[in-house]
Amino acid sequence: MIAGQRRGKNWLLLMRSEASTFANLRRGTLHVLQIIASLDNAAAGPSYSVSRLAEALAGRGLASEIVCTNIAPSAHVPVHTFPHDGAALPLLGKLYVSRSLSRAVGRAAAEGAVLHSHGLWTMPNLYPASAARRHRAVHIISPRGMLGPAALRFSQHQKQLVWWLVQRRAVESATCLHATSRQEFEELRALGLKNPVAIVPNGIDLPDAADIRATKSRRDPHRRTLLHLGRIHPKKGIDRLIEAWAHLEPLFPDWRLRIVGPSEGGHREKLAARAVELGLARATFDGAIFGASKAAVYQEADLFVLPTLNENFGMVVAEALSNGTPVISTKGAPWAGLDREGAGWWIDHGVGALEEALNRAMTMPAIVLDEMGIKGRRWMAAEFSWDKIAADMEQVYRWCLRSGEPPEVVERPS
Repeated sequence: MIAGQRRGKNWLLLMRSEASTFANLRRGTLHVLQIIASLDNAAAGPSYSVSRLAEALAGRGLASEIVCTNIAPSAHVPVHTFPHDGAALPLLGKLYVSRSLSRAVGRAAAEGAVLHSHGLWTMPNLYPASAARRHRAVHIISPRGMLGPAALRFSQHQKQLVWWLVQRRAVESATCLHATSRQEFEELRALGLKNPVAIVPNGIDLPDAADIRATKSRRDPHRRTLLHLGRIHPKKGIDRLIEAWAHLEPLFPDWRLRIVGPSEGGHREKLAARAVELGLARATFDGAIFGASKAAVYQEADLFVLPTLNENFGMVVAEALSNGTPVISTKGAPWAGLDREGAGWWIDHGVGALEEALNRAMTMPAIVLDEMGIKGRRWMAAEFSWDKIAADMEQVYRWCLRSGEPPEVVERPS
C-alpha cells in the first residue's frame, strides 16, 4: 500500500496509487477514511487530532486511513496525498481542488467505507458529500469550529456565498455531524441544522509525569511565565491579552508574558507593534515550536492563558493541562470544567475580566498553581484518552451503518 503519495510523481504511478489505496475494503473490516484538505500546518489542532484519531481507530482493529492534498506529517496509519490541482492559482489554491482525491473518495464510498471529513469551505470537504449521495455511503462531518459565530465573521461574504451555493447542502446531507463539545453542538443547532450530532471531544496524549516534575523543578522561582501558545490569529483574542498585560506588568516584576506560535496574516507583527507602543518590557513573541520543545514550553510555564473569541474545542487547553499547567480560558472555548476540576478559571470575555483573573492567578504561589496543574492532568487522563475517544467514534460509525438506537454520545433532533 502506498502512503504519502507526493506531488510530482508521474501520472502512471498516481493511477497505481489510486487503484491500490483502499485494498482493506475487501477484507470485511470496518473501513474509515479520514478526509481533510491539509495536514501541512502542524501548529493547527486538526493536524494532530485527525492523525491521532485515525491511529487510535487503527489500534481498535479498524481499517483506518487518511487522505489529503499535500505532504502530511508522519502518522502510524496510511496517509494518501493527492496532487493539488492549480495550487499556484489564487482561487484554486484556496479551494484545494484535487480531481484525483475526488476519484479516490468516490471509489472508497462505492466499496463501503465510512467517509469522515474534517473542516469546511474547500473542495476536499465537498467531495465526500457528493460521493456519499452517489453511493449511499455514510458521511460524517466534523466542522472543526468553522461554523462558530466568530469563525463565520472572518471572510464573511465569501463564506456566505459558498454556504448557499454548495456547503449548506453538503452539511445538511451528512449522516451525522461531529461536535467536539456541547458548545459546538449548540452552535450547530442554532444554525438550524437537524442532523444527528455526535458530541465527542478530541483526545490528548499525556507526557511522562516524571519529565513534567523534573522540568518544573528546574524553573527559576524569580522568573515566572504566563504563556499563550497557538496560531496567532485575530480570533484568538491576543490583542486583549496585550492590553491586560500592560496593566499587570508593572505589578508583577517577576512575571513575563510569552506568546508562541505562527503568525497568520501578519497578526503577530501587529501585536508586537502594539506591545512596543505600550512600552512592554517583558512580553516576547516566538515562532511555532513542535514535539518535545513544545511540551517543555508548556511545562516551564506557571500559567497558560487562552483569551479566544471562539473555539470548538481549544486543543491548546488540553495540551497545557496534560503538561501539568493550569489554564485561564475565556468562555469562547468550551472549558467550563476548569472551575469544576480546580484546574483553572473559565472567564467572561473582555480585557477587564481577563485582567482580574490574571491578577488573581499570578498572585498565587507557584506550588498552588502546580497543584492545580496536577488536577488538570488527572482530568485529562480520566476523560480525554485517545482510547476512549476512538471507542466512542467507532460506536458512532457502526450506528450510522446499522441505525437502531444511537449511542449515548449522539444527540438526535427533538
